[in-house]
Amino acid sequence: MRKFLDALYLASGWAAAFFIGAICTLVVAQVCLNLIDRVSGLMTGTAIGLTIPSYADFTGFFLAAASFLALAHTLRQGAHIRVTLLISHLPGPIARVLEFWCILIAAAISIFFSWYTAILVRESYEFHDLSPGMIAIPLWIPQTAMLLGLIILSIALIDEFIGLIHGRRPSYHSNEMEGSGE
Repeated sequence: MRKFLDALYLASGWAAAFFIGAICTLVVAQVCLNLIDRVSGLMTGTAIGLTIPSYADFTGFFLAAASFLALAHTLRQGAHIRVTLLISHLPGPIARVLEFWCILIAAAISIFFSWYTAILVRESYEFHDLSPGMIAIPLWIPQTAMLLGLIILSIALIDEFIGLIHGRRPSYHSNEMEGSGE
């Protein structure tokens, strides 16, 4: 099970990286088209009007997908911004209880958002909601990436909570330097 979960978190991180790469590719392509258009305008006096239809919509969808799909992997790597100043100065048993409480609350919030995002995706699908751009994209498609990211984050938080119950050190502590207070 551990291998499967670690592979799930890694795949989610790679999917997020893919969407970041897609954003870069789309933006660079649009900048190149703008340059060609500008040069054409200077040479002929008329711009060609080259553009990638709805590229701003696509980059926004890709950003949402990347942001949500990266959550679980980022948590497991210890790269989320956390304030451990308080926990690092508490006695061990109290710090452990606080760690349990924080993970439990985070998991509950993540499950709550996953549930309501699933409802949003279902409603977008049922009502055939479309993006307003030149290319009308069914909104359930980019919302599904957001939902997957939230579900995987919920699984990661539950995984961390179960690990704490079994006495394991949270994975997100693995990248912290001893005594750094970060």
